[in-house]
Amino acid sequence: MLLRFTYHSVLRLLFVFAACYPFNSMAQDVLVPVLSEGNGSIEDTVPTIASVSERLAGAKLKEVAAIVNELETVGGTQVLPLFQALIDGDLFYTKGDKRIVIAKRIDSSKQYLLKDAISGDELGTVEKKKIRKVKTNNRLRSGIRTTIARLHLFSDDVSLRQGAISNMSEKLTQDNVNLLLQAKQTEKNKSVRASIEVALAMYQLDAGERSEKLAAIGLLKGNLDPTVRNKLATVVESESDKSIAQAAAAALKTIEGKITFYGYLETLFFGLSLGSVLLLVAAGLAITFGVMGVINMAHGEMIMLGAYTTYVIQLLMPNHIALSIFIAIPAAFIVSALFGILIERGVIQFLKGRPLETLLATFGISLILQQFVRSIFSPLNRQVATPEFMSGALEINSVFSITYNRLYILVFALLVFFILQLILKKTSLGLNVRAVSQNRDMAKAMGIRTEWVDALTFGLGSGIAGLAGVALSQITNVGPNLGQAYIIDSFMVVVFGGVGNLWGTLVGGFSLGVLNKFLEPATGAVLAKIIVLVGIILFIQKRPRGLFPQKGRAAE
Repeated sequence: MLLRFTYHSVLRLLFVFAACYPFNSMAQDVLVPVLSEGNGSIEDTVPTIASVSERLAGAKLKEVAAIVNELETVGGTQVLPLFQALIDGDLFYTKGDKRIVIAKRIDSSKQYLLKDAISGDELGTVEKKKIRKVKTNNRLRSGIRTTIARLHLFSDDVSLRQGAISNMSEKLTQDNVNLLLQAKQTEKNKSVRASIEVALAMYQLDAGERSEKLAAIGLLKGNLDPTVRNKLATVVESESDKSIAQAAAAALKTIEGKITFYGYLETLFFGLSLGSVLLLVAAGLAITFGVMGVINMAHGEMIMLGAYTTYVIQLLMPNHIALSIFIAIPAAFIVSALFGILIERGVIQFLKGRPLETLLATFGISLILQQFVRSIFSPLNRQVATPEFMSGALEINSVFSITYNRLYILVFALLVFFILQLILKKTSLGLNVRAVSQNRDMAKAMGIRTEWVDALTFGLGSGIAGLAGVALSQITNVGPNLGQAYIIDSFMVVVFGGVGNLWGTLVGGFSLGVLNKFLEPATGAVLAKIIVLVGIILFIQKRPRGLFPQKGRAAE
C-alpha cells in the first residue's frame, strides 16, 4: 500500500513537471492514462480557470489577491473580462451553486442580468438576494489594473500592447519599467517598440543619471504625445541642473513648433473640406448662370431636396446605411434635376431677358419648396446616419487627424467635377451647351433646340446641387433652410472664379474655403465672411470678369 502511494505520488510530481513544460506532450500522453487508473485525476492535479475562479465565491479579502495572481497564471488573457468586472464592482457569485458571474443591474429595478465570468454565456436575470458580490477594495483594484496592463503588454493584439504602454506611461514604477524592459527584448513591432523606448526615456528623466537624462531628452525631442510634453514641461520647471533644463526647453520648443505646423495643416484640411462643398454647390450654379444668365435663387433648395432624398432613402433602408448612401447619390441627382427641369419649363422660360423678374420668381419658388418640405417632414432638423466606413478619423499623429467623412466628401467633389468636365467636353449635350453659351442665335440657326438645351442645362445644374445635398447630409443636419446657408457663398465663388468657367469655380471654391478657415480663429465666423465678401468686391473692381474670364464669343 505504501509502495502504491509512493508510485502515484511520483507520477503526480512528474505530471506537474510536464504541465510546466507544455512542449513535453509525450510525457503527458503517457501520464494521463496512468493517473486516470489511480486515485487521482487531471482535474484534481492541474488547476483550471473554472476551479480557481470558484474559490472567489465567499473568499476573504486577503485571499482574493492570491486567487487573482493564480488566475493570471492559469488563464492569461482569457480572464481579462473577469478582472475588469472585479474592478468595476460587477463580479458576483450565485448563492446556490457558487458560480462566478458578471452581474449588471437592469435600470432601476431589483433584477440583475447575469453572464458567466469565464465563458461569457448569458444566464438570464435574477433578483439581488440570489447573488453576492466578490469582495474587493482600492488597493486590490490598483493591483488588478497592473495585472491587466501586464497581460495586455504581452498580448498578441498590437492595439492592446500600445494601450498598455500608454497606461503605464502615466504612472511609471520600477515594476512597470521591469515589465517594459522585458517586453522590449521580445517586441518585433516597430511602433510598439518605439512606444516602449519613449516610456523608458520618460522614466529616465526621473530616475536616471545626468547623461541618461540628456539622452532621454534627445530621444523625446519632437515627440508629440501630450504625456511627453507634460513631462518635459515638468523637467523645465523643476530640474536643478541648468543644462538638462535648457535641453528640455529646447526639445519642448521643437515640439511646439511641430504642433503649430500641424495646426496649420488641420486648418488647411478644413478649408479644403469647406471648399469641396462650395465646389459642389457652385458648379451647378456656374453652368446655369453661365449658359442661361439666370440668377437662380432656388438653387439652395435643390441642395435641400438632395439632402432630404438621402434622408428618405435611409428611412427605407435602415439596416443598410452604407448601401443607402450609394443609392442616394443617383437618386438625389434625379430628384433635384427633375425639379430643376420643372422650374425651367414652368417659370424661367417665360422670363428670359428679364433678370430681375427671374430673380424674384426663383426666390418665390425657394419659399414654396421650403414650405413644401416643412409640410411633409416638419420644420425640425433631421439627422442622416453616417456609414461606418465614413465614421472616425485617420490619425496621422497625436495632434493631427483627418475625419473620414470630410475626406470622402473632398474626393467625391473632385470626382463629380471631373465627370462634369467630361460631360461638357465629350458629349453631344456638352457640345450643345457650349454652343448655346457662346452664341445662342447662331446655335438656334444651326438647328440646336436651345429651349431643350436650357431645360437640360438647368436640370444638370440642379442635379449637381442635389449631389451637394448628399455630401452636406454627412456633416450637418438636414433641414428646410439647409441650402440658404450656402447660396450666397456659391454666388461669390462663381463671380470670383469667372462666370461660366468650371475651372474658375474649382479654384474659387477652394480659395474661399481655405481663406475662411484661416480667418475664423482670429476674427470669428461672421466677421470672416464679411472680410471675404469685401475682398471679393474689391477684387471685382479690378477684374470684373473674375479669375478665369471666358474668351472669344463666350465673353460677349
